[in-house]
Amino acid sequence: MTHTFLGLRSRPPLLAGVLSLLLLPLSPTLGLAQSLPADGTTATARLEASPRHGEWINYDAGGGDQVQAWVVYPERNDPAPVVVVIHDIRAMSDWARAVGDQLAADGFIAVVPDLLSGKGPGGGGTDSFTSNEVGRAIRDLDPAEVNRRLRAAAAYGTSLPSATDRVGVVGFCWGGSTSFAFAVDYGDLDAAVVYYGTSPPTETLASVRAPVLGLYGGVDNRVNSTIPAAQAELERLGKRFEVNIYEGAGHGFLGRQSGQDGANQAASESAWPATISFFRELLEQ
Repeated sequence: MTHTFLGLRSRPPLLAGVLSLLLLPLSPTLGLAQSLPADGTTATARLEASPRHGEWINYDAGGGDQVQAWVVYPERNDPAPVVVVIHDIRAMSDWARAVGDQLAADGFIAVVPDLLSGKGPGGGGTDSFTSNEVGRAIRDLDPAEVNRRLRAAAAYGTSLPSATDRVGVVGFCWGGSTSFAFAVDYGDLDAAVVYYGTSPPTETLASVRAPVLGLYGGVDNRVNSTIPAAQAELERLGKRFEVNIYEGAGHGFLGRQSGQDGANQAASESAWPATISFFRELLEQ
């Protein structure tokens, strides 16, 4: 098990970087851009300019429960693994969809479900709520129902003709906590990434099978105070939980890249490549 605590990213020597590139295996994703997802201010423009195919779909989460999702496809000539994106407490947004678009740029089929689907007035989703109502609606969601909908999102993604059977999940804030909880719930998950989300109760962690990568801002103790107990328990259980804490970065740093006097940008520049490397290691098999 690897535990990595990071401060502001230091740049490796040029020679080491060149050697790392030379040692990478040839793959259809090697030439893809390593840029970051859009932040909250540029997401809409990035989506409008994206060359990738994205579309709204509805999938059945069981018993006729229809969940709306945004699906984005990579430009590659072979089947792609799937990553389910769990939005933050603001629910479905252009930013969440832009994260999916960047995952597609990095070679994955991204499925971004609106977990407020059917919960709004008239059976609507996120866009049927006012901005003041969304956070409360997210907090009122039943965790068991959320996990059922996420399992169905994973099943939908891996059933696509252009997909492999490998699936990961990534979530942010409330979605980060939900991503970790989904790793507890879903035994067929291959990788979970947690961005600044609280850890599950330690007594539930024995059922985690997928490796977990946790990415946290250094000035986010509300979340970070839940890391040590989970880390100790998963280490005791012999399970992989990698922890990266970025000095000076705040909660939500990937969506607020201009914040914290440069610390959020530095955290994003380290955390996103770590995310892609983690997914490629575990899903590109």
